[in-house]
Amino acid sequence: MSRNNEGNIKKHNDKLHKAQDKAKQAERDRKEKLKQIVKKFNETNSSENN
Repeated sequence: MSRNNEGNIKKHNDKLHKAQDKAKQAERDRKEKLKQIVKKFNETNSSENN
């Protein structure tokens, strides 16, 4: 039996894509958190300056 049969390739690709999706989602979450932090920081600074 070949190691590179359709079932094994599909399992591998599914696992790979799941890991890639998880990494992309984590990156989006970090960017969103950073936006929130910057927004809060800017609001705090603008209120202190007025």
